[in-house]
Amino acid sequence: MIRKRKAVGVGDGGPVVVEIEDVCGPATFERLPDALSALWGSLRLLPLGAVQADAFRYFLTRPQAADHVAEFIRRDGRIDLAFAMDGRSHYVRIRPADKAEPN
Repeated sequence: MIRKRKAVGVGDGGPVVVEIEDVCGPATFERLPDALSALWGSLRLLPLGAVQADAFRYFLTRPQAADHVAEFIRRDGRIDLAFAMDGRSHYVRIRPADKAEPN
């Protein structure tokens, strides 16, 4: 589902790794905008409720989405966004490629 692309990561921070827990394993992207586009491309195919789908669409595709996400990553080191599917919680994770995977 998530396809890797090349191009400049989190601001000046380099490549990012994205993952949709239990759906898609980690994928590395050189550019944050490409990573967000790939995430949305995968998430929109999942059986999310309307509110969840709208929230992810807005967060990942709005104007300056990459700037907002980059700011969260600079501040917090990574982003873990939860969603419900098949009766349980799953996570969308975005982190710098040089940062270790969360436990």
